[in-house]
Amino acid sequence: MSDPVRPAVPPTGPGHAPAAPGHAPAAPIRLLLADDHPVVRAGLRAVLEGEADLVVVAEAATAEQAVQLAARPDVDVVLMDLQFGRGMNGAQATAAITARPGAPRVLIVTTYDTDADTVPALEAGATGYLLKDAPPEELAQAVRAAAAGRSALAATVADRLLERMRTPSAALSAREAEVLGLVAAGLTNQQVSQQLHLSQATVKSHLVHIYTKLGVDSRTAAVRAATTRGLIRRGDR
Repeated sequence: MSDPVRPAVPPTGPGHAPAAPGHAPAAPIRLLLADDHPVVRAGLRAVLEGEADLVVVAEAATAEQAVQLAARPDVDVVLMDLQFGRGMNGAQATAAITARPGAPRVLIVTTYDTDADTVPALEAGATGYLLKDAPPEELAQAVRAAAAGRSALAATVADRLLERMRTPSAALSAREAEVLGLVAAGLTNQQVSQQLHLSQATVKSHLVHIYTKLGVDSRTAAVRAATTRGLIRRGDR
C-alpha cells in the first residue's frame, strides 16, 4: 500500500463550486483513462464512477490514442499510465497533451515511483502523480485536485522531490537517469549511444558525472546505489 497523497482541498472555481440550495448540481469532472491493460481501466472506471461528481467519457489503450482523445472538448482530466509497450510512453503523451491551449489536466497513475519516472512526467506537464495501489478515496481526491489545477502527489514522490531540492548536487538529471537505466538493463556504452542517439564520448561523460554524484567508481556500484536510492528501476527499460 502506498503512502497517502497530500490532502486536497475540495475543488473550487468554475464547474466545481458546490451547488446552492435550489440550484442544479455542478457538472461532473469528465475523465479519460489511458492504460494498456483493460483490467486496470475497468478497475479505475468502477472506482471513479462510484463517485457522484466523476464520470469516465473515454478510454485509450495506447499513448498515441490518449493524445488523440485528449483533444476532445469533453475531457477535463486524463489519468495516464507511464508504460504502454511499444511506441510513445506516458511522459511523451503528457507533453503532447499539455502543449495544447486549453488542454485537460494530466494525472499520472502508475506503479513506478523512481526519479527516472517521476521527473520526466512532471517536467512534461503532469499536474499530479499517484501510484496504482493508492486507496480509492485517495484516487478520487487526487482527480478532484488535478481538475482544480492543484498538485496531487503520492507522499513517497513528494518526499523524493523535496530531497532532490535539498541536495541538487547529488540528483541525477533526466538524461543521466536514462543512461544509467539502460546500463542497469545490461547495455554497453555503444548500445546506449545508439539507442539514445548520443556519441560514445557523451555517454562516457554522463557516466563520469553519475559516478561523481553517487560517490562510486564503477557501473555496477552506480546501478546498485541508484536503485537503492530509488533513482532508477532495476534492469527495466
